[in-house]
Amino acid sequence: QVQLVESGGGLVQPGGSLKLSCAASGSIRSIGAMGWYRQAPEKQRESVATITSGGSATYADSVKGRFTVSRDNAKNTVYLQMNSLKPEDTAVYYCNAAIRRAFVFEDYWGQGTQVTVSS
Repeated sequence: QVQLVESGGGLVQPGGSLKLSCAASGSIRSIGAMGWYRQAPEKQRESVATITSGGSATYADSVKGRFTVSRDNAKNTVYLQMNSLKPEDTAVYYCNAAIRRAFVFEDYWGQGTQVTVSS
């Protein structure tokens, strides 16, 4: 089986920084796109950042210029560096990965990690 394990969430003051990590493990042939999503209370889950297997990244307008997504294919890990954090960034952050175990790619999700931005 495949698991995605997230780490790095926590409480930070406005203007601070956090770095999230998400590592995939298990029987993996290859990993396609990976991404980060977040869900605030009473809100829909939204895409924050995605990155292809080749390293091409896209960002939500709300985080562009502040967040950086990266990946280490040798470690099956995706990262989200979050700088200049705002209270509006408070949410549960989930990582996602398209993983091929045998013939087709399937989506896998991490357990979520809480990010709280508050003074």
